[in-house]
Amino acid sequence: MPQSLASLLVHLVFSTKGREPLLSDELRDDLHGYIGGIVGHHSGPLLAAGSVTDHIHLFISHPRTIAPSDLVKEIKMSSSKWIKARDKRLASFHWQHGYGMFSISPAHREALEKYIANQAEHHRTTTFQEEYRKLLSHYGMEWDERYVWD
Repeated sequence: MPQSLASLLVHLVFSTKGREPLLSDELRDDLHGYIGGIVGHHSGPLLAAGSVTDHIHLFISHPRTIAPSDLVKEIKMSSSKWIKARDKRLASFHWQHGYGMFSISPAHREALEKYIANQAEHHRTTTFQEEYRKLLSHYGMEWDERYVWD
């Protein structure tokens, strides 16, 4: 077959280092757009983005031309530099070291888009740690609490 095709829908989640509440309302929309540009540079659309002060959710049609860990590294590194340049008060900004990436069935696309759009409401009653543990359990992941948080 001469053509390479892929359909890889992923839900990517990561937090600020130490879950510091540094993602302000004024920053978020532009941050989501900036990350969309990073993903788009690799020919993969950012389908949805949602964040609150201490973490971000990204719904990506993962490009077939870059390894998942390389895309995450580029997203986190480039957006961190962008945040630091955008607001000098955030000169020490960092994302957490790790991340969660989960495969999504096309049948669940609409539900995930709604979930991501509803982050502000969701996090009025649920912490990032509670949410992340639920995601890990939902996707059948095993984890060690000693190494999940930084």
